[in-house]
Amino acid sequence: MANQQSLSGLTKLGDLRKRLLFLLGALIVFRIGAHIPVPGVDAIALAKLYESASSGILGILNIFSGGSLERFSIFAIGIMPYISASIIVQLASEILPSLKALKKEGEAGRKIITKYTRYGTVLLAILQSFGVATFVYQQNIVVVAQLEFYISTVVCLVTGTMFLMWLGEQMTERGVGNGISLIITAGIAAGIPSGIAQLLTLISQGSMSMLTAISIVLGALLLVYVVVYFESAQRKIPIHYAKRQLGHRVVHGQNTHMPFKLNMAGVIPPIFASSIILFPSTLLSWFGSGDIDSWLHKVSGLLQHGQPIYILLFATSIIFFCYFYTALVFSPKEMAENLKKSGAFVPGIRPGGQTSRYLEKVVLRLTFFGALYITIICLIPEFLTTALNVPFYLGGTSLLIIVVVTMDFSTQIASYRMTQQYEHLIKQPDMKSLSRK
Repeated sequence: MANQQSLSGLTKLGDLRKRLLFLLGALIVFRIGAHIPVPGVDAIALAKLYESASSGILGILNIFSGGSLERFSIFAIGIMPYISASIIVQLASEILPSLKALKKEGEAGRKIITKYTRYGTVLLAILQSFGVATFVYQQNIVVVAQLEFYISTVVCLVTGTMFLMWLGEQMTERGVGNGISLIITAGIAAGIPSGIAQLLTLISQGSMSMLTAISIVLGALLLVYVVVYFESAQRKIPIHYAKRQLGHRVVHGQNTHMPFKLNMAGVIPPIFASSIILFPSTLLSWFGSGDIDSWLHKVSGLLQHGQPIYILLFATSIIFFCYFYTALVFSPKEMAENLKKSGAFVPGIRPGGQTSRYLEKVVLRLTFFGALYITIICLIPEFLTTALNVPFYLGGTSLLIIVVVTMDFSTQIASYRMTQQYEHLIKQPDMKSLSRK
């Protein structure tokens, strides 16, 4: 009997180990792909080009792609086309009646919406890869014929994005946590060692004082602490279950609570906001780079990192997506109906419509403070980069993504282990009864 229990426990631990190993293997594949270059480009000239523009839009895109843009690898445009397509489809599903009806069809409707998202990803990836090819070709660093370069670049970059999309889905299904978020986090984390090395180089060359460097490190650690504190903050709404009968057993009233996180939208708003701003600004900068006096070049300059219009659009987009995504994932009316069906109610609030309005009020208030917190966290490094004259990109969005996804990943592992323990406890009495028989 004891041997059977220990064998079951080892099997459960083995399942978690397999998921973690698959996750590690997928991330290794992602990092290998980030070093496979697209053919036809002079690598030395590309490195010099990136070095001269690493603090602008290229620097931000390079962080999200895990350094792939700097090397012009097959993952140069990263997973951003998929995120942009997801935004467009989710917005359309709130506007178009046909997509609204699909959302209500359950799993079958979700599969169709996922298919539309993939089609949108292919279209956006083609447009973005064509823009990348145009920009790179205009820099006179291409060593092959123009047609050959355009075809190979578009094919490689679109294939790389679709592979990352598939890899993220596999990581979600066969690993632990959200695969797309983990890919973005892994790409950002891969740039931390080079950022530290660049900081040390600036200190050794005298371009940055030791006090400024220490201030940057301490500020980053302080921001990490603030993010962890606010991500752990909850509003607990008391819930009371009335006395009810389950079969032949009477269950007395119970008091519990319903937790609501301060940041219910997670890292989705800053990712969506970055994608929405970076996609058009990148295309404008690429297509307008040939003529300095063109209106495309002027508009792209206004949308560059650190510019007032960029900061204003970025903050507005974060707040919008905080409310939008929270409205997508949370339905006060549905939650109030579920509480009413289970015989639960909020003390002092009538079940039904009044409970729904109360929950909606609580969520809107939390979303306001959550959006304010995310916006401040994402904008503080923007102002510090300008104030301290830092020659490389410091992103509050990157820091927020790393901390939040890491916290979510550890929570997922803890929940997975807890579920396994519960399954083991449930099966244990059944095994005892079988042994008696």
